[in-house]
Amino acid sequence: MKQIEPETFWKNYEEALGEKVLAYALGQYLTGWAEYEMPLWGLLIATDGGFRFHHFPHEGWIQALSRMSTGGDAPTEKTIFIPRDRLISVELRREKSLLKRIFVAGQPRFILRYRDSGGAEAELVAEADSKASIIVEKLQSR
Repeated sequence: MKQIEPETFWKNYEEALGEKVLAYALGQYLTGWAEYEMPLWGLLIATDGGFRFHHFPHEGWIQALSRMSTGGDAPTEKTIFIPRDRLISVELRREKSLLKRIFVAGQPRFILRYRDSGGAEAELVAEADSKASIIVEKLQSR
């Protein structure tokens, strides 16, 4: 499998979107996306146009063999886009208790409140790495 340099990946990604990527972080979607109930790993991305979560499918050889023998479908990319004008608030919640941070491993919670296409308030929740604070800053500043 050919490796692509990060700079090239992001340049191509921006060209495909037609938007500037302002910040990104690795995260695990937990809840708030009606189409998908399972946790999904992917990228949390702040762009000029809004917020994106992009799940890139991965299938190990054991899963591929199992799928081929049972006739299942290969995993597919999953993306969500929330335009900037529909964002209500975005925050990164970290555990405040030192003991809980030490004994209960948990990533900060990325919480994005927005208006869905019908105008109702909705909330997307993901666990995120520490770089998610930059996403929060970029989405709050515009």
